[in-house]
Amino acid sequence: MGACGVSAAVENAGQSTGRRKIIHIDMDAFYASVEQRDNPELRGKPVAVGSARERGVVAAASYEARKFGVRSAMPSITAKRKCPELIFVPPRFDAYRAVSQEIHAIFAEHTPLIEPLSLDEAYLDVTDNLQGIPVATTIAEMIRAKIRAETDLTASAGVSYNKFLAKIASGQNKPDGLFVITPKMGPGFVEALPVRKFHGVGPATADKMGRLGIETGGDLRAQSLAFLQEKFGKSGPYYYWIARGIDERPVRADRERKSVGAEDTFATDLFDVESVRGELRPLIEKVWRYCDERSIRGRTVTLKVKFADFQQITRSRTIAGPIEAEEDLATVSGVLLDQVFPVTKGIRLLGVTISNFGEMRSEPDRQMSLTI
Repeated sequence: MGACGVSAAVENAGQSTGRRKIIHIDMDAFYASVEQRDNPELRGKPVAVGSARERGVVAAASYEARKFGVRSAMPSITAKRKCPELIFVPPRFDAYRAVSQEIHAIFAEHTPLIEPLSLDEAYLDVTDNLQGIPVATTIAEMIRAKIRAETDLTASAGVSYNKFLAKIASGQNKPDGLFVITPKMGPGFVEALPVRKFHGVGPATADKMGRLGIETGGDLRAQSLAFLQEKFGKSGPYYYWIARGIDERPVRADRERKSVGAEDTFATDLFDVESVRGELRPLIEKVWRYCDERSIRGRTVTLKVKFADFQQITRSRTIAGPIEAEEDLATVSGVLLDQVFPVTKGIRLLGVTISNFGEMRSEPDRQMSLTI
């Protein structure tokens, strides 16, 4: 049965059991698609958003590039090896944010219960929606159509009765697709799904599960709660319930940003403190500009250092009151940097993050790291 054909079943089940109606919207190859939209010469070609330099990283890849195995977070040199014709374009975050605002305005026509995960994806709870539309699939179709009409971009959508399944569903028919997982389908769908495709199960956890003989949702469901708690700690109950298609997490419209950070990878390793201090300054300026524009004030500063051999360390300091000026952020960052030196190996990456915001206005957690 197709996705649209089962929509009524979702709604009837939701009405009879009190289940939520959740939509997960995920823009298709968002950064790369914006670049292809704005530059017709890039359309139909393999595009990577990011830096082509030796130590650059792919921030996003078009579907044409993905056919060659190019993926986000892949080193640029690897991406170029996989796809010699790959075209690199620098990121334009102002453009992506502007489109994101258009998309979220479309979401807001249907529900105030919007939980952004990043610039290009969000959960929507449409159980009680503003237009009184009884079928969640209809809302998802309306949103996708309006996004296409107003932005000339495509979005994929997943519809289900909880966040976990809606997230999985949105990836089933990408790009430009829609998929529905009904309450009746949920447990069986999860049972057949490889745990590596579970949202919330990263590569390291999937490897650990594999060593324990857990390869699918069915394998995970066969484990006791006590066993999963023993092996996976606080995450154990989450794995126990999602293996049964159960996820009671609400869509949180008031989700607060936990930290704001910026980082950069250098073309050549840095050894002396003054060179590193010079590279730290633009990161501080970027973090502070973001915080100042949104009246965000934090108390904890964290310095991240990655060395040439990929060893990574962090140094943090929490002060008594909120940091109120860029120079104060620079001072604390400088103190943390002094703790790292002298170094015996080169520094390839540097990052600075501010957190511990305390009481502040709600700010969607759109992007946890502002990468240069």
